[in-house]
Amino acid sequence: MPLCIVVTRDVEMRYRGFLGSVMLEIAPGFYMGPRVTKGVRERIWSVMQDWHGHLQRGSVTMVWREKGAPGGLRVQALGEPPKDLVEHEGSLLVRRAQRGL
Repeated sequence: MPLCIVVTRDVEMRYRGFLGSVMLEIAPGFYMGPRVTKGVRERIWSVMQDWHGHLQRGSVTMVWREKGAPGGLRVQALGEPPKDLVEHEGSLLVRRAQRGL
């Protein structure tokens, strides 16, 4: 059961209540679950997607450990441009799509 982190920015209070009921809020808008199963993580993300799909306000980013992924991490985001983690010459980098090209 890998560590899971969720960061919220400018979202409704219900996100804080929901996430606070299933994870630890260690700083405002920063939640972590030290032993979140894949099923629980997917359910949390499903709720976040549903809520965000209606209002599309703010952003939610989820990060968790996953073998085989670049750097051993996976990232999902709502309300932010898509990001990919890429390993390059021994470093882990975040790749974002360019806007307006």
